[in-house]
Amino acid sequence: MAETKHTGSWRDNLVRIDPYVAGEQRESSDVIKLNTNENPYPPSPGAALALRIFDVATLRRYPDAGAGALREVLADYHGTSAERIFAGNGSDEVLALAFRACFNSDLPVLFPDITYSFFPVWCNLFGIPFEQIPLNDSLRIGAYEYDRPNGGIVIANPNAPTGIGEGPEFIEYLLKTSKDSVVIIDEAYSDFGGYSAIPLTDKYENLLVVKSFSKSRALAGLRLGYCCGNETLISALNDVKNSFNSYTVSRPAAEVGRASVADEEYFREHLAKTMRIRYKSMNTLRGMGFFVPESLANFVFISHEDISAFDLYGFLRENGILVRHFDKPRIDNFLRISIGTEEDMNKLFEKILEYMDMRRA
Repeated sequence: MAETKHTGSWRDNLVRIDPYVAGEQRESSDVIKLNTNENPYPPSPGAALALRIFDVATLRRYPDAGAGALREVLADYHGTSAERIFAGNGSDEVLALAFRACFNSDLPVLFPDITYSFFPVWCNLFGIPFEQIPLNDSLRIGAYEYDRPNGGIVIANPNAPTGIGEGPEFIEYLLKTSKDSVVIIDEAYSDFGGYSAIPLTDKYENLLVVKSFSKSRALAGLRLGYCCGNETLISALNDVKNSFNSYTVSRPAAEVGRASVADEEYFREHLAKTMRIRYKSMNTLRGMGFFVPESLANFVFISHEDISAFDLYGFLRENGILVRHFDKPRIDNFLRISIGTEEDMNKLFEKILEYMDMRRA
């Protein structure tokens, strides 16, 4: 008779993992929300119209499993083919599926010690070995540090939460020195003035570039993201997706996403507005004595040698302004502040000055 293996209580068989912790969400109109890098402006008029005229009766049917029409629009936008585009339910889902599809070596996946905090969560969830490479003293990613045996590389560019972006030479160095590994570039914030590596997917078969509709296209609530890479990588992603859920992109999301891509003038206009306010904000905060790395994202990362970031975070929160504090080594005295409207940022500056005056009193 086969021996019965005792597994203990059902509680002992539950997954144990430290999950990603999202920024605080509040729906109150009295709160200035600068903690989750949401776009302060509404989606484009075309996107809004697509949602208003959406035929609700079609919801009784499953959506196109491959989001073909959306992929065609994205392929045309980026000058590539639909076979090299994968669409998913937000860039987080696309990244998670990419981790599962691409990182299956016994060697560690490499990424910075200060970066998007979902990266180690996915590695732990999927049992992927990983190594975090420290940023240098200027909070930059040292490309040479990644020239070592690895099972893959994932880089947020611009990096989060620092906002610092790297150019094509940086990306190409990673690709040339890790030819046997997949290099994933997370470009959630690249539209705000950063470099996009999508053109390099024509040259490098081991490159996967992930994009988001949440930030620059103001569609965080829709959950839509995509990636671009060679057909072999995209095929592997589809295999993994179809092992979880074939229908990841809903009908409304696909239609609104297509309309958003078509509204190029609105898109560019509001990117320029956000970038202008970002530069003004960096200069204003530096004038207050804050250290502010040069950001190419829709947020700034700030620290002050005479001010506790946690205390300032608490003061702002009590006064109806939400920003992000990370209780992590090396960055526990920094705040990440999303770029809001000009009015939002002016209120933020007023409260920071009020806090500084209180400390001097």
